[in-house]
Amino acid sequence: MKALVKMTAEPGLRLTDVPEPQAGPSDVLIKVLRTGICGTDLHIRAWDGWAQQAVRTPRVLGHEFVGEVASVGADVQDIAVGDLVSGEGHLVCGKCRNCLAGRRHLCRSTVGLGVGRDGAFAEYVALPASNVWVHRSPVDLDIAAVFDPFGNAVHTALTFPLVGEDVLITGAGPIGIMAAAVARHAGARNVVITDVSPERLEIARKVGATLALDVSDPGTGIAEAQRLLGLKEGFDVGLEMSGRRASCCRPCRASPRGGRTSPG
Repeated sequence: MKALVKMTAEPGLRLTDVPEPQAGPSDVLIKVLRTGICGTDLHIRAWDGWAQQAVRTPRVLGHEFVGEVASVGADVQDIAVGDLVSGEGHLVCGKCRNCLAGRRHLCRSTVGLGVGRDGAFAEYVALPASNVWVHRSPVDLDIAAVFDPFGNAVHTALTFPLVGEDVLITGAGPIGIMAAAVARHAGARNVVITDVSPERLEIARKVGATLALDVSDPGTGIAEAQRLLGLKEGFDVGLEMSGRRASCCRPCRASPRGGRTSPG
């Protein structure tokens, strides 16, 4: 099959032929219909310092996708050939303390699809059935392809109760913007999101952000947002979605005593 592969330890990717993945008794083989491009994929393409430590070549990239089930293993239940599915890209052991306690996102043995295991930038991808999400209702393929980052936004935004709270989100990338929409839907009083991209900030406004601030402008910082909204003691909840070191402390500095922060 054709796949987009990081062939060697250097910048770039190659479209090439690779063997079709083999699905085990608990696995699902999926014909890929759409994929999303994550920042992780761009890091691997550029072969930066993080990628050099995280990825062994050759590796098929990609973890955001939607596809059609091509076959299922003998032990798989509730998933059928022809189902439209997306996948959870974090493969966990299922046996450690965190997994058994329902905290699978904290598994110390997590393997990332498209990072530690061949991914979805290919004609077919194989996943454990426990990582497969079946779309039981009609979903546009372009939307279904980004259920993985959408899950990140939902999980992070709902870490804390949001009804009536003032929320600060640093970073208006796709996940930050989705988190803003989730926070509004969950009942937040104010949702303020920051970035340096006018285009992304405009999208954030369209999904319901109370304020979308370009922090490259010295006159539109977080302190100004607090003044405009009349927040004397800061934000109740801070979500760091930019991944930039300079932004990581902003939610903490903008929170009062008892404020809560979470990285996305």
